[in-house]
Amino acid sequence: MLLPMAVLGQESNDSLAPHYEMVEMVTDSTVIIPENYLETLCLRLDTLLTDSLLETTQLGLMVWDLTDDSLLYQHNARQLLRPASTMKLLTAITALDRLGVYHRYNTSLYYKGTITRGQLNGDLICVGGMDPMFDNGDMKAMAKAVRQLGITSLRGKIVCDYSMKNQDKWGEGWCWDDKNPTLSPLLIEGSPMFSNALTKELRAAGVSTAGATVSSGKLPAGATLVCTRWHSIDDVLLQMMKESDNLYAEATYYQLAASCGRRPATARDAQKYEEELLTRVGLQGETYRLADGSGLSLYNYLSAEAEVMILRYAWQQPTIYNHLLASLPVAGVDGTLKKRMTDDEACCGNVVAKTGTVTGISSLAGYLTAPNGHRLAFAIINQGVRYVSDGRRFQDRLCHILCTL
Repeated sequence: MLLPMAVLGQESNDSLAPHYEMVEMVTDSTVIIPENYLETLCLRLDTLLTDSLLETTQLGLMVWDLTDDSLLYQHNARQLLRPASTMKLLTAITALDRLGVYHRYNTSLYYKGTITRGQLNGDLICVGGMDPMFDNGDMKAMAKAVRQLGITSLRGKIVCDYSMKNQDKWGEGWCWDDKNPTLSPLLIEGSPMFSNALTKELRAAGVSTAGATVSSGKLPAGATLVCTRWHSIDDVLLQMMKESDNLYAEATYYQLAASCGRRPATARDAQKYEEELLTRVGLQGETYRLADGSGLSLYNYLSAEAEVMILRYAWQQPTIYNHLLASLPVAGVDGTLKKRMTDDEACCGNVVAKTGTVTGISSLAGYLTAPNGHRLAFAIINQGVRYVSDGRRFQDRLCHILCTL
């Protein structure tokens, strides 16, 4: 489908260039763009529609010229399809937009009671903030902080405060036989066995827990903060996007949900913010089915248009764009794109995008720089593919066309 575009040769917006090191395609300013470049490009894209893959599968495709802020190409761009892990783009961009780039994922430890001759006559209260990066090192630091208060024994309870979110352990529409993460506000290296790990580290630090019991509850008024461990949204997004980590995505999703201030927060709270963002970028948020933050759910339905419009929104917000771009896989370089487009000089180091893969779905959405220096946003959703490799082959072909004359 041939669509009009603005004047060629406009320089890319350097003010929106990423502020981090990555392999970029270098565009020679002396490159001469043929007069029929756009027509030829769109005709080449049309050839994708003759691919035999589309005889038995569905395709949603959109390409947007960010530099000219105009539609370049589309095919079934508004068709509702399952996005797989490209759903993480909506989660990440909404989180960066609402929570801000300085947001932290916190896990805190408090005590309530009195300390007499080394004995805490009271409780330790663990308040979960659903930090997927909380690890053994963080737990050791918490136990050490307790010991530094002069506590050598606990006579009371270890109280786990899970009130950040509801009690749903899994997302809506997740397959029972997938490797699904457990959605707990208190996590230790991705496991919900938080209280067991804390008890073990307390003992290792010289704090006896022989008289203590474990229970769930809420942080009481007047409790004293012992220690807070945290990780930044940049730290979390790096793993979430580069490696397509579903737990990290769901943790971010519930950070978004909890920002409503209501306890416990629900998936619906996060969905409202995502719908608001979709409406703000010019779409009708209620058109789409948003079930989770990771793309694991069979109930998610987005369109290529929706993904491109949120990518466009991120591009228009330099702070969001820079933080998002730093987290995305780079073709032939790292993350889930490390082994793709490695032999394609035009795409390798140029295509920066989020992949998506679940049974029957292969998707790719992100950014690249065209030969004329224009920055493009694109989204491809292949649905009904029996072999993921077929979808990836199709997507790599599209990227090659967009990256070459």
